[in-house]
Amino acid sequence: MSNPRSLVLALHRHWDVVEHLVRLTRESPAFEREQALAVIRAHMADTETVEHERVLQQLLTVDVLQWLPRTNNLQINALVLEFVRGLTKEHELGLSEVLRARIEAVKDATTRLAESLDNGDRDMRRQSANRLSELFRQIAQQLTQDQDAILGLAEEAKSATDSLPINRRYQKVLDAYDRYVEPMNEMMDTGINGAFYRHLEQAEQVLDRAVARLEIEGALYSHQRAMRQVAYQAKALRSQGRQAVKTCTETLLPLREELRQHSVLASAVSLLLGEVRTKGLTRSLKRGSPPFWQRERATRLALGSEVLTIMSEARNFEPNRVAFPSEDESAAVAIELELVDESTLHRELEQAIPVNDLLGWLHDRYGHVSDATLLRLYNGIVASDQWQVTAAPAATSLDLKEVRVRFHPHRINRHD
Repeated sequence: MSNPRSLVLALHRHWDVVEHLVRLTRESPAFEREQALAVIRAHMADTETVEHERVLQQLLTVDVLQWLPRTNNLQINALVLEFVRGLTKEHELGLSEVLRARIEAVKDATTRLAESLDNGDRDMRRQSANRLSELFRQIAQQLTQDQDAILGLAEEAKSATDSLPINRRYQKVLDAYDRYVEPMNEMMDTGINGAFYRHLEQAEQVLDRAVARLEIEGALYSHQRAMRQVAYQAKALRSQGRQAVKTCTETLLPLREELRQHSVLASAVSLLLGEVRTKGLTRSLKRGSPPFWQRERATRLALGSEVLTIMSEARNFEPNRVAFPSEDESAAVAIELELVDESTLHRELEQAIPVNDLLGWLHDRYGHVSDATLLRLYNGIVASDQWQVTAAPAATSLDLKEVRVRFHPHRINRHD
């Protein structure tokens, strides 16, 4: 691997030669040794051939130029090619799928940052913020490069010679619109289907939460400033994305419409529609019968059969009679009232104190009454404040006349 300082120095000394070679890569990714020497001679016409050879060898030594494996052809170092194209705004149009993948990476990094805020993992919070900052930088750089590439394609199409057919002149424009602008418009949609604004808005909200959390925790000012700068990147990127797509659309859409208007089929259809509008369909197509897609329009409005059916059913509607049930006196169940002398019950209980199991005591003496009456008496004594009532910790069960009761036995004592 070459020394970066030597490579940068060679670019500084021979920038014109390298820039010319980078432009040649538009036509061919690789070139022969003589082609490279011809470019050097064009920019160093006042020097000797030995100097040309020395410059070429120097570019090979510092790795600006590289030999292709198993051939005698040369290529420009990929890093140098990208660097020079970036400075000269000669980028190739990128892929919308690459931008979509980076947007998905923003979503993942935002999720990790939110998790780090919830669980208090400061290391993950720092890493997620740095990851978002790097993704924002890459997306912003790609948007700028793609915008420059779109403008270059438009200028190239406009400056092409008029002798070329219009479809060949604007072929790259059409491809760029179909492969890049339309997917970007879908991605930049502000609705629920637009991934760009939705994910960036989520990232912006989480970053604002992170800034607020750092202020609450009293973090270092440098950490707060770094997190705030990432949040500013998210806000600026949303505006840049909207402006880039607007510029690309406004640049390519007129050229696309111009091509559509100048196509042979579009011209023929426009001419035929104009004649049909002025003369009518029958007079415009005198030589043959009207096409199969011709339809006669009905000038009279009529109600459909479904509407008539609904209207007739509504006019003849009669509500159904519903017979409500009448009261059957024979079906009434007589309620048998059980009378218990509660004052006598209380005197007997007072004499029997202490009682370890109140419900069992009642069942032994008043087992002839119904279960409901027995339980009513039991609940009344338990709720009374006349005695000291204590519930046992262990539960037990008792079979009454109709039901089995599971309960904690209550002990009855006198108040101290």
